Amino acid sequence: MSMLKEFRDFAMKGNVVDLAVGVIIGAAFGTIVSSLVDDIVMPPIGLLLAGIDFSTLKLIIQQAAPAVGTEGAADFVAAKPEVAIAYGKFINAAIKFIIVAWVLFMIIKAMNTMKKAEEAAPAAPAAPPEDIVLLREIRDALKK
Repeated sequence: MSMLKEFRDFAMKGNVVDLAVGVIIGAAFGTIVSSLVDDIVMPPIGLLLAGIDFSTLKLIIQQAAPAVGTEGAADFVAAKPEVAIAYGKFINAAIKFIIVAWVLFMIIKAMNTMKKAEEAAPAAPAAPPEDIVLLREIRDALKK
């Protein structure tokens, strides 16, 4: 029973819950970035480059071949799928990465700026203890 309690305490710690929330938000953010790149950023870039759709760009190494003959016959040749390097999808993925990296950079930069502002603000000095105040009053009275 103690192992279950220990696991529950571990799972309910703030760091684990924060990490879970971060992963879920990150997955949703990834979907938004994918849509941003695929549906908003890439179409105008493709239009500027003579209507090229980056997601369809590929270097074909071997053309697809349809099946020849009747399946089960002696002269049957199975269909061969196309073998290609889809570099257009890589370009889309690289742009998505750059967008995510830029957004994270801006968030971290803003957080660091806020931390510096908090550190720069001087803390109000603590009031001296009552005995020190009384001793200062006595000193000042003796000086007079």
